Amino acid sequence: MPTIKVNGIELFYKESGSGPETIVFSHGLLMDHTMFEPQRAAFEKRYRVIAYDHRGQGQSPDPGYGHDMDMLAKDAATLIQALNVGPCHFAGLSMGGFVGMRLASRRRELVKTLTLMNTGADPEPKRSRREYGFLAQLSRFVGLRPFVGTAMKALFGRSARESNDPATQAMLAEWRAKLGSRPKNIVNSLLAVMNRPEFSADDLALIRCPTLVIAGAEDTAQPPFRGERVASAIPNARMVTIPGCGHSSSLEAPEAVISAMQELVGSAAAAGS
Repeated sequence: MPTIKVNGIELFYKESGSGPETIVFSHGLLMDHTMFEPQRAAFEKRYRVIAYDHRGQGQSPDPGYGHDMDMLAKDAATLIQALNVGPCHFAGLSMGGFVGMRLASRRRELVKTLTLMNTGADPEPKRSRREYGFLAQLSRFVGLRPFVGTAMKALFGRSARESNDPATQAMLAEWRAKLGSRPKNIVNSLLAVMNRPEFSADDLALIRCPTLVIAGAEDTAQPPFRGERVASAIPNARMVTIPGCGHSSSLEAPEAVISAMQELVGSAAAAGS
């Protein structure tokens, strides 16, 4: 699988499909590029599709620095330029959404449309910062495995966790195993997300591209009201809330995400032509 040198590190990415336009996917905390495989399968028939792993996560190495959202946004911008895929359709989930907001507001020429899934512009609540900060410090010594149950409740909604569908249970088992095998240094990314600053309404107003905000009705990590705040502050933004869906909408409700994104990128293409 390919890597590309970005701001002094080698970022892993997966590329498939072809077409005149490109969709770039940016994953959430503790996850990796594979959380967008259902969307890849749908879009690679007409688009070039790229999904990458953030520094220190997935198959991208951890340089020991630069885990903050500003640096990750710079990584995304450099990757888009290096692969010559701008302006692209950028889609980010949770932490990937934090990156997408910063990228689309600061490097408008690189983003044609923006999809923000299960994300928000608010800083992390103090209670969450304290709780996850404590877990992060413990994880430095014992790893993430003892806390996989806590992570699964944050990452997946009740409907998915209690589903009797074999495919859903297989998907959950796969991610439970992945989370348990994450290296101890994943706490660097966790702390960066927990301590991220607010992305203000004035910052959001700088985003001028067509924007889709997706929320899961069962999302406790980034509740729908946070997505609503984002959508209300971005000109030309549309909000979609998916019932029975938690924090990982691309995995829990893949077809709903695909449908909403198809409408966004299709409308942009029609407007361009």
